[in-house]
Amino acid sequence: MQSKKIQYVKIFLFVLLSFCFSQKLKAQTDFYDNNYIREIRLYFNQPNWDHKLDSLFLEGLEGRLLGSVTVDGLALDSVGVRYKGYSSVDTGTVKNPLNIELDYIIPTQEYRGVTKLKLSNVIHDPSFVREVLSYEIARKYMPASNANYANVYINDTLMGLYNNVEAVNKNFAETHFGSRNNTLFKGSPLVLSYPTGANANLQFYNLDSASYYPYYSMESTFGWGDLVSLINILNNQSDSIDNILNIDRTLWMLALDYSLVNLDSYIAYSQNYYMYLDKNNRFNPILWDLNMSIGSFRLSDGGTSAMSGLTISQAKNLNPCGLATYSISQRPLIKKILLNATYKKMYLAHIRTIVTENFITGDYYTRAQQLHAIVDTSVQNDFNKFYSYNDFVKNIDTTVGGTAGMIQYPGIKDFIQGRTTYLSNYAGFQGAPTISVISDTIVTGNQIWVSAKINYPDSCFLAYRYGIYDKFNKVKMYDDGAHNDGAVGDSVFGASINDSIVIQYYIYAQNSVAGVFSPERAEYEFYTIQKIATANVVINEFMADNPDYTTDNYFEYEDWIELYNNSNNDFNMSGLYLSDDKSNFLKWPFPDTVIRAKNYLVIWADNDITQSGLHANFKLSKSGEALYLSYSANNILDSITFGLQISDISTGRYPNGTGPFGGMLPTISSTNSPFSVNEIKFSSEISVYPNPSSNWIEVNINSNLEKYWEIEIISITGKIVFKDIISDNFTDNIVKRYDISRFPQGMYFIKISSENNSIVKKVIFK
Repeated sequence: MQSKKIQYVKIFLFVLLSFCFSQKLKAQTDFYDNNYIREIRLYFNQPNWDHKLDSLFLEGLEGRLLGSVTVDGLALDSVGVRYKGYSSVDTGTVKNPLNIELDYIIPTQEYRGVTKLKLSNVIHDPSFVREVLSYEIARKYMPASNANYANVYINDTLMGLYNNVEAVNKNFAETHFGSRNNTLFKGSPLVLSYPTGANANLQFYNLDSASYYPYYSMESTFGWGDLVSLINILNNQSDSIDNILNIDRTLWMLALDYSLVNLDSYIAYSQNYYMYLDKNNRFNPILWDLNMSIGSFRLSDGGTSAMSGLTISQAKNLNPCGLATYSISQRPLIKKILLNATYKKMYLAHIRTIVTENFITGDYYTRAQQLHAIVDTSVQNDFNKFYSYNDFVKNIDTTVGGTAGMIQYPGIKDFIQGRTTYLSNYAGFQGAPTISVISDTIVTGNQIWVSAKINYPDSCFLAYRYGIYDKFNKVKMYDDGAHNDGAVGDSVFGASINDSIVIQYYIYAQNSVAGVFSPERAEYEFYTIQKIATANVVINEFMADNPDYTTDNYFEYEDWIELYNNSNNDFNMSGLYLSDDKSNFLKWPFPDTVIRAKNYLVIWADNDITQSGLHANFKLSKSGEALYLSYSANNILDSITFGLQISDISTGRYPNGTGPFGGMLPTISSTNSPFSVNEIKFSSEISVYPNPSSNWIEVNINSNLEKYWEIEIISITGKIVFKDIISDNFTDNIVKRYDISRFPQGMYFIKISSENNSIVKKVIFK
């Protein structure tokens, strides 16, 4: 059985909830849902906190001021605070951008998986929508930060309305690239130099990494050698660029910067971008700091020597290929790529997609108005904003600010309309081939043939891969009657690739004028072929009685089911079903969601399908029943029949993903525990007090028969977070007190073992 669909590479699966939902529901939705405004309250003990933050910034220190923060009502202690950015900071103003590190002192502290808050003060955007809107557009085409709004207070005084932007860090890398510890650097010069300064333009100086320290910040623990290698190959070995740089992601970043005229970026000031080294040893560019997009910043376009910068009219008509031939300082990321004729056509095809899907349709304006309405009241209450409320109201449509020059901020609608007119008439925007009638067929035992109707191409290729983090391979497509393409010259082109459980692919075609992708958002979007019958996805663990263990995304203790993908290929779950009813195997259909290779997918069995995320339309019975994973009414991929369940104890496979089921310590979304439920005993000889506890626990072992004891505190993911070994001859009871105040709140297990005994007790840290 095969299925084919357009597949978006997205991790967050939550459906946006209506803005009219209650305040309680607001606090339960995704933290960066841009239909909501968060509340962030900072507290400092120092009365001169503002002076201390100013000093850290002025002295160029990376240190932070210790404080506490309350996010949507949840208090977090010992956070580190400093200003965010450079040009948007002004020590003479009240409302400065903030960078809050939640795990500054407490390594495991987070809020819904977020460890760092990046809060922009909206200094160059009277409309208050540029950054959030631009990130929303960018996320359609490449990995980009989530962004919404937050009302920020310091010591209970309202500072104003801020943009709340997801940090590009290890968590971001793991979400979008499947790894978190590879090289990550940021184009972030210590001192901005204009107009001729190199800044972070990826210009080659020499092979000494120290030469690049002033222009780039290394966000990973290592990687300067990787950065120098990228710069060297980009500048001096152009034929090998594809080996070290994700060309398509680069083209998308440049296309977004030029479509949105985001000049405080690589294309003008040579800063405000990240690069992450993926599993294929290729760097992937990541957009950053879109607060001055849509023509708000015009001091430089990177190609003019005029100190006065660009007028609004000039910005509307900014040449998207201008830096390929001339720039004030080198722009190898543009010149070395856009001088390649095929890459240039791909780049312009991406611009066409952005303009067609967002500008011509008017979707950008509809969304801008929606965001405008969401923040209206908060803008009125922001007495530290940099523009008047009247400017806020007008800037969606028309220019506000001074009478001329750089202090003018173009109306979003006026600017986008002018930009659309210019780009729609740019050479290479029109005249591309058309791609239609795409089909895939297994012709031989190990070959899949893909064909498409393509009108008047000079060349075309099929790009394919077998896993979501693989590099796309490319094979030429032919219209010669020998590649499952019909008759010679009938404009049907075909190519073959090796069969696999999962195949992701797209098609590209070009003529002498322009190029086109199918699907148009490729490579970020692609077609998928997968053979469900041979999928190696299994029920791996479940909990049918969950009073204390863990909560869902609505902070509710619910039954849960964990699936595991044993294969080396990502797998789309569309077309599969979960059920607890043998008379209806198709009870709950999976939405369009991917379970990654060698990874987990958790479904909440709470019969609450109105909640966002993966919530099945049934609950599990703690007294026992059956669970089925199927892909049709008569095709079961996996199943388990179980009996009476124990509170906060799961049933899972050991070894993980392949072994038989048994009761065990729960390990949601991680490798299953070897600790069997049979080890969980209750004994009068051993006690743990108090339980629950918030500061300390006392382990009392009423036995002097053993000479060796091992005490382990185990987290709900199965990780041993503390271990103590007691080895001695005892004549009295053993009493050990342990400080547990540094551990995050939640459920833990304490395993107390001797040579002849092994006892596990459940404890709650408040």
